[in-house]
Amino acid sequence: MAPSRNGMLLNPHFHKDWQRRVRTWFNQPARKIRRRKARQAKARRIAPRPIAGPLRPSVRCPTVRYHTRVRSGRGFTLEELKAAGIHKKVARTIGIAVDARRRNRSTESLQANVQRLKEYRSKLILFPRKASAPKKGDSSAEEVKMATQLAGPVMPIKNIYKKEKARVISEEEKNFKAFASLRMARSNARLFGIRAKRAKEAADQDVEKKK
Repeated sequence: MAPSRNGMLLNPHFHKDWQRRVRTWFNQPARKIRRRKARQAKARRIAPRPIAGPLRPSVRCPTVRYHTRVRSGRGFTLEELKAAGIHKKVARTIGIAVDARRRNRSTESLQANVQRLKEYRSKLILFPRKASAPKKGDSSAEEVKMATQLAGPVMPIKNIYKKEKARVISEEEKNFKAFASLRMARSNARLFGIRAKRAKEAADQDVEKKK
């Protein structure tokens, strides 16, 4: 039978051959160096593209607890790309992440991400495939010379919090009963169906009486 509550441990054998079960982590410093070298090698390999990867959309966190926060998402929706005038196949080639599964639930998020795409497109330096024969949309030779590799995330997303100024509490706010209002709203939502049914039955009875 297992011990109950915060009592004394009965006849514990915690020192029995403990040296055989010790986990060592002597390779940690070497792993740190190896990871750093791999990051540097990748940065050299993908240069002059940004180290952090493609541009990500700004999305709102799920659930009531976190939906005031904005974070970077997986990729831009097809609707956002269409509104920004970028083809979904071209987007991946110019450093824009695409997520075909995500849907736009609000106009605000759609407009914000379309604006983000347009801003990125205006700042983007697009290298021509052939320096001798640049195509439409490619950057000029002067812009190409100016290009440097971006170290941090591409257009980082920042949460902006507006501080409210201190003010005098009004009489209406003092008299407002939050708990009672919530209970009443909950009750109204719960009884909505039965009240509608009763109202319909009463209306039908009135019609029958008039006949």
